[in-house]
Amino acid sequence: MLADPRHSRVVLINMTRGKTPASAGLAPRHVSFSLLQTGLEMFGVASTVIGECQPFEIMQKLVHSTTQLDVDALSIWRDPRFTDNLASRETGIIFFGGGWLEEDIFIAALQAVERGYDVRLLSDLIATRVDADRSLALDRMALHGILATTVRQMLLEWAVCLHDPLLTQKVQQLLL
Repeated sequence: MLADPRHSRVVLINMTRGKTPASAGLAPRHVSFSLLQTGLEMFGVASTVIGECQPFEIMQKLVHSTTQLDVDALSIWRDPRFTDNLASRETGIIFFGGGWLEEDIFIAALQAVERGYDVRLLSDLIATRVDADRSLALDRMALHGILATTVRQMLLEWAVCLHDPLLTQKVQQLLL
């Protein structure tokens, strides 16, 4: 089933965890952040940033189009600012990114499924504390219907879902 951008929400948890500007894997994340920012604007999809999200310039740009909540990631489902915002926008699918996959993302994603949301993980925007735990966490979440995807795949999926050939073409050009 294709994700409908009209019922999608992007939730970024502790995005700067485990990364510094000198980190080896930062360049691909910057590309994904740029694509995410463009896609959120293009499709008008709301996003929420939870926890650590500084000091990266790309995150500061992204924050302008999001709701930022200073709440513990393990407690987001008990925070009415978070849950009410999801309900008010008729959210059906949540795309999670951030860190740590095997901790904060893992718990938030399982709790989202428990509440009836379709959940996807933006694997190109997810950090792990222990790399060896990545496949274990992804396998366990897959048992609950939580799928891994990328920002690129999400944008193309949104475009195709809307049955708009011009928008699909714009996304394809963006992904080149």
